[in-house]
Amino acid sequence: MTDRYTVVSADCHAGADLLDYRPYLESRHHEAFDAWAASYVNPYEDLLADTADRNWNSERRLRELEADGIVAEVVFPNTVPPFFPKASLMAQPPTAAEYEQRWAGLQAHNRWLADFCAAAPGRRAGVAQILLNDVDAAVAEIRRTREAGLTGGILLPGVPPGSTVPELYSEAYDPIWAVCAELDVPVNHHGGSASPPLGDEPAARAVFMVETTWFSHRALWHLVFGGAFRRNPGLKLVLTEQGSGWIPGVLDMLDYYHGRLVSAATKAATAESKFGAGLAEAMGKGPSTVWRDNCFVGASFMRPHEVPLRDRIGLDKIMWGSDYPHDEGTTPYSREGLRIAYAGLPREEVAAMVGGNAARVYGFDLRLLDSLAAVHGPTAEEIAEPLKEVPAGATSPAFAPGGSVRVW
Repeated sequence: MTDRYTVVSADCHAGADLLDYRPYLESRHHEAFDAWAASYVNPYEDLLADTADRNWNSERRLRELEADGIVAEVVFPNTVPPFFPKASLMAQPPTAAEYEQRWAGLQAHNRWLADFCAAAPGRRAGVAQILLNDVDAAVAEIRRTREAGLTGGILLPGVPPGSTVPELYSEAYDPIWAVCAELDVPVNHHGGSASPPLGDEPAARAVFMVETTWFSHRALWHLVFGGAFRRNPGLKLVLTEQGSGWIPGVLDMLDYYHGRLVSAATKAATAESKFGAGLAEAMGKGPSTVWRDNCFVGASFMRPHEVPLRDRIGLDKIMWGSDYPHDEGTTPYSREGLRIAYAGLPREEVAAMVGGNAARVYGFDLRLLDSLAAVHGPTAEEIAEPLKEVPAGATSPAFAPGGSVRVW
């Protein structure tokens, strides 16, 4: 038998065509939805192109992923849900006046996603969406979507500075962490969320590119210093499409601050004493220990300069992703993307990063996926061959020349 890898993309995106969300909305919202949809102008070129149906065309999606060597996927949102000004991943937290309709729109997406995942049994782990404005409603939706078959966990919304909801370190969210730990539901935080609005000037786009991953990383230290993992030892946090090379350095920094703040709690003469009061008991374990016990990284299109850090990040933490169907994703050159990152590594290490870790975190049945990979998966011999030439049509940062470890 040919030795093939079972590849699970831990970062893919999907969503319904805008009008197709209507049947999934509660009927009391239909009139308002019709009026909103009639005037809505979609700002995303990729959602207006001929290829937009990759977001919702189940059969096309399966064919393209299989051709790319991928047999299963974790499904994050992509299209615009009802009553949102833009894709929910990038939208700011709703105001009190916006909340009811926005919440109805996300619930419609979750219902659609359950059907979409059911169309490919065992091959899609759908990530349910919540809002943080009403914690009790979020908890109820987490339970409902888990029962409905969404096994990808929840998408933790971004909370930019100055938001209408509390910061992520707030104990107000404890019921959310508790139900996720109880049900073994991963809490996913995706890159691009949590950035504050920057305006429309040309420089804003450059600033966004520089800062956006940092704003997404904040979920890690908010939950660590807020004590979420101390109160819920079984909680899983997954940081997706935010790179991975930043992790060792940031953990060193967080450990430093954790140590100083805990020490300051008992030494009133230290400079940090006014900051450390009460934190020693509240925070619990140090950040590196929390990372080891509770955290994972959706290391989408992992780049060559990040790979040497895999032992410091944790070989059991890294989950490769293709980011299908985004332009920055590796499709249709995912085999080449795997080669440029992982050629020459031990087979067991590659197997863990390209599929085994994701199967464990998201509950995929590897026996089922292995049988599919026997037909569609890339061979170990193929991935072991270093990539000498980048495909001419490749647009993913996975193939960008240069690259160095970032500070965030």
